[in-house]
Amino acid sequence: MRALFINRFYWPDEAATAQLLTDLAEALAARQLAVVIITSQPDSPAVPAEETRRGVRILRVRGSRWAGRLGLVGKAADYGRFYVAALWRLALIARRDDTVVAMTDPPLLGLGVWIVAGLRRSRLVHWAQDIYPELAVELAAQRWLRGLRPLRNLAWRRAACCVTLGSDMAAVFAAAGVAGDHLFIAPNWAPAGLTRQPAHAADALRSVWGLTDKFVVAYSGNLGRVHDLTPVLAVAEALRNEPRIGFVFIGAGAQRAALQTEAARRGLTNVQFRPPQPRAQLAAALALGDVHLVTLLPGCERYVFPSKLAGVAAVGRPVVFIGPRDSELARLVTAPHRKFGYAFERADTTAIAAALRTLAHDAAACTRLGAAAAGFAAATGTAATAAARWHAWLAPGAPAVPGPRPPTSASP
Repeated sequence: MRALFINRFYWPDEAATAQLLTDLAEALAARQLAVVIITSQPDSPAVPAEETRRGVRILRVRGSRWAGRLGLVGKAADYGRFYVAALWRLALIARRDDTVVAMTDPPLLGLGVWIVAGLRRSRLVHWAQDIYPELAVELAAQRWLRGLRPLRNLAWRRAACCVTLGSDMAAVFAAAGVAGDHLFIAPNWAPAGLTRQPAHAADALRSVWGLTDKFVVAYSGNLGRVHDLTPVLAVAEALRNEPRIGFVFIGAGAQRAALQTEAARRGLTNVQFRPPQPRAQLAAALALGDVHLVTLLPGCERYVFPSKLAGVAAVGRPVVFIGPRDSELARLVTAPHRKFGYAFERADTTAIAAALRTLAHDAAACTRLGAAAAGFAAATGTAATAAARWHAWLAPGAPAVPGPRPPTSASP
């Protein structure tokens, strides 16, 4: 038996899904499972089209990544080229006894994989990191894409099983008719090597970035459209006269340029922007924040779950979530038995500023919430924990295996 994973990014890329898939694939290979990755070719001639690394066979298909810099049309071109090339490679190598795992980059990849896997008579597993076309409808008002949902839902129902990140996302699958014994929840884990960090772990980075002796409010990760980041600038403006509190955005994405422009327009000298940090520096970059912000645009909470939460929790830092108060993420952060932060609606600017001001002057509260965050990360597990679960799901006869299950009833 082989497990074939398809995703646009894999090592040496450092996108969130690349890190997750790399950790899982290598952990599965360590369990003596034959793992094959179909992914894209990075913009580097030094990266071979085919190689085996740590027991994982990597097949990279040619496409383009530059077009995405030209906006949505260019990004669609990038997606399309990978979509076609990856499906063609899958058609060439898939066998009857394979299990093919379709991730969700590019969007709706599972639809094409469902067709090819069916032709090759391979088992199919959907691993949803986000849910399309719903996200496109919410973010770009592309309502015509709703016409794809019946076919997408059929691909979900005909798969051996569907794996998603949390109960809110699982509810969408359940509403689409995916049977309860074919639907599993597998939360994302923190990147390998992230552990609870002491207060001094980021001293060198603080010095370089001019944040020594500051209480740092950090946002680390993708500055994409799904993240509600405008309220962060409003909070920074409310705290502009608190010289000890500094804000830092670490990352890149569609919103970065607009956020920088707006921060400059408002004269927010307490806000700075830094580029994404390499994985080798991730622990220090996350340790930099005394508290971390996690945000979600209202309307998107059932279709995506920010992977940054796992990394922030692993290094033992409190979280302030800005987004729908009734979302799963808000419930996780504020659960009474393991509260590791606060949750606010986007309009609660004054309350968010007050909470940050209080934390900036209460080191004991930060320590307590940080310890609870580390406990949450430990309960979530590691790539090795996930590999044990995935090994069962990938085996012949799955999905009748133990594992977290979504609610038995849910609304779309």
